Amino acid sequence: MPEGLGQAIRGTAEEIAALLRGAPDTGLAVPGSEWTVGEAAAHLALANELMADLAAGRERPYGDGTPQSLASANAQSLDTFGERRAEPLATMIADQAGAFLDAVARPMADGACDGPVPDSPLGPMQRSVLASYLLTHMLGHGYDLARALNRPHMLDRVRVSLCMPFMLSVMPRVADATATAGLTARYRIRLRGGEEFGVSLADGAVQVTAGAPAYRADCTILLEPVAFLLIALGRLNPWRAIAQGQILAWGPKPWLAPRFPTLFTAP
Repeated sequence: MPEGLGQAIRGTAEEIAALLRGAPDTGLAVPGSEWTVGEAAAHLALANELMADLAAGRERPYGDGTPQSLASANAQSLDTFGERRAEPLATMIADQAGAFLDAVARPMADGACDGPVPDSPLGPMQRSVLASYLLTHMLGHGYDLARALNRPHMLDRVRVSLCMPFMLSVMPRVADATATAGLTARYRIRLRGGEEFGVSLADGAVQVTAGAPAYRADCTILLEPVAFLLIALGRLNPWRAIAQGQILAWGPKPWLAPRFPTLFTAP
């Protein structure tokens, strides 16, 4: 795994557990969600268990990667798992994150340290990318829990950087076919003080390249890293980020910038 990813997974799980243990009531509503704190925590506990099982090579089908199927799988799993108390859920979130790290520390069946996981909720991916997925998922829901409990969230530039292997790998899969249809555009995305990548669109096809793109971009977008992740996960309105100076855009077609986040469905 990338350096620091394991530590970030363990640290994020522990911080979420600490949030829950300090929660006055797990029946509180999560802002912008239909879930309560207890339901969001239960989802996280189950998702961490799912990821640990996948990393260990166990088959755990979970939807088909579409938003509708994932929402259905989430609802079904919560219906069959009744725990909503803070302490048991906090312990399960931290323990299953640890089980995931134990699993990825062991070689795969073919002796490789890294290799494909065929049936993650968002399609086949390497175990190292699955680890980045786990961190991204915990940060998104950890942010929700922090808002619900009026506590500081745990997102920062370093953790966003560790989410990028997953984000770049999944972007073509979560592209909105309706939004990208007929669009030809070449974007250069830069995270302030961090990564950059290119996204080119033509005839409905979406290609993502890590690092500075070789082409001349139609639109370059510079974002504050935490704002980028929150927008990508559907937690922050892009116009609010623009108003707060967290996004800048330039190039031959700067008007393409507001359209960029609408091209994707939050994973």
